[in-house]
Amino acid sequence: MSTPLELLAPAGNAEIGRAAIDHGADAVYIGAPQFSARAQAGQTIAEIAKLIEYAHFFHTRVYVALNTILTDDEIPPALEIIHSLDACGADGLIIQDMGLLELNLPPIPLIASTQMHNVSPEKVKFLEEVGFQKVVLARELSIKEIAAIRARTSVELEAFVHGALCVSYSGQCYMSHFTCGRSANRGTCSQPCRHSYNLKDGDGKIIISDKHLMSLKDMNRLDAMAELIAAGVTSFKIEGRYKEIDYVKNITAAYRLALDRFIADHPTYHRAGSGTCAFTFRPDPKKTFNRGYTSYYLKSNREQPASWHTPKSMGELIGKIEVIGRDFFQIDNHDLQNGDGLCFLTKQETLIGCRVDQVEQGRIYPNNMQDLATGTTIFRNFDSAFSRALKQSTNCRTIAVEMEFSQDQEGIRLKITDEDGVTVTHGQEAIFETARDPSRARASIETQLARTGETPYRVTQITIHPEEPGFLPLSILNNLRRQALAMLTRERINQYRRRSGGITPNSVPYPEPELDYRANVANSLAEKFYARHGARIKEKAWELSAEPAAQLFGRTVMTTRYCLLNQMDACLKSSPDKGKKSFKPPLRIFDRGHTYRLEFNCRACQMQVIPED
Repeated sequence: MSTPLELLAPAGNAEIGRAAIDHGADAVYIGAPQFSARAQAGQTIAEIAKLIEYAHFFHTRVYVALNTILTDDEIPPALEIIHSLDACGADGLIIQDMGLLELNLPPIPLIASTQMHNVSPEKVKFLEEVGFQKVVLARELSIKEIAAIRARTSVELEAFVHGALCVSYSGQCYMSHFTCGRSANRGTCSQPCRHSYNLKDGDGKIIISDKHLMSLKDMNRLDAMAELIAAGVTSFKIEGRYKEIDYVKNITAAYRLALDRFIADHPTYHRAGSGTCAFTFRPDPKKTFNRGYTSYYLKSNREQPASWHTPKSMGELIGKIEVIGRDFFQIDNHDLQNGDGLCFLTKQETLIGCRVDQVEQGRIYPNNMQDLATGTTIFRNFDSAFSRALKQSTNCRTIAVEMEFSQDQEGIRLKITDEDGVTVTHGQEAIFETARDPSRARASIETQLARTGETPYRVTQITIHPEEPGFLPLSILNNLRRQALAMLTRERINQYRRRSGGITPNSVPYPEPELDYRANVANSLAEKFYARHGARIKEKAWELSAEPAAQLFGRTVMTTRYCLLNQMDACLKSSPDKGKKSFKPPLRIFDRGHTYRLEFNCRACQMQVIPED
């Protein structure tokens, strides 16, 4: 029996979710009306229900994120939402708050959000034993660490493969809450990691000024899919519930093609959803929003994943300016067009943008020549032609069907069987004449039955009985086809079967006997859950405090695998190379509002960020 591989795409809303499915997603994830870790991406139950019906036609799934920590007052409305989601057919619930496991939940599969800090075999094994059917792994894990988790567990493993990166371990970042009271664990992160900072050493000397020292490039693991599968991952997640529809189309299509190539060469795996995609554009991750790309420690701790110059999208590299004139410049071997958006870094390393007004005889005329000079490296962050192609890309996923047409004195019948074995038969009375030209009559029947138009069906075979059918008006054939395909659509949705879930409370020991604020316990049910599993809560979630800044001084507000020393070629674990840099500790980053001390746990390859004032 082969193993299904699931491509999981983001759905900022139902329209984007449908586009993701059209472009190859085997599942999508969307925000619940409340309590989602992307608070601005929540959707109504009605919109989610529409998306679910569309997804189930393709035998794809819809997972709903309800993955913030909850207060006691929020537990009842959260439970009401969960029951509503189950009633409309949701395929899974992504959660962070363990208090929900103390409730009488409907039999909906539970998915452990990456906000749970799923980094060790012990933690993932525990989640499996208490009833989670899928675990979303921390983004920071390497291939070796993922394989170690797989070796100790059998639960489905989901891994991020593309999109924006939180610099901190998810669920372990309190920097936004500290600076402005907006908590990442409550879905309202203000992204202070994307701000600019200064860096000073132990003597107070400024080492780096006004750079985005904590801002990471975006993840891209297209080239590592085979290795992730070998390590035990079967669900591949694209980040981006705040991303626009063009981004989702492009990136989903890129990963669809990558997974299909793998499956074609490995018959022990298959697609988790139905249908085949045919794209009218060539997917290219460089052509939609990106901050530059990184594989993010998947194979090496020596990777330098930060993008210090800007947290904005740079797009794709075009080349360097070779010639510059009063109102134009020239670049060798480019394909720039009118309306393209460009950007570049000035000599002061500030990001500036312009638009291409005209391209003529090799000359590029922008709407603004400010700071452009010979040797400037140009990036394209908006490709007008590619954008048009994406907007025109619709209905690119189809279900293969075989048709069997029969004609006798009682009437005509059309039997349709799809690629999943779903079968319907529609018949009707019809008076037909003996065809003067039977071959022409047969060809007419084949032609009309194959015209599936705007429906999501692709006819691969038509069988006609008898060999020499009688003549039928085109209107009758078209009506027969339409009615039969409508029946098939209803039957496909009716035959879709959701997986069932369910939690049976037990007392499996939690891997840690004592838990502090990093367990994010914000309600009494979560306390009860951990107590039942032998863990004592020493400190509740910081989000319950009315004065977070006063409480968090001197405490770790961010733990990250990203290391500023490594980014600066000053890793303390690397061999003492001749040109290796060194800086007097402790290092501090600061902006206009706060100063943070950096501490380095070299054994674990981790950096901690601690506010000092």
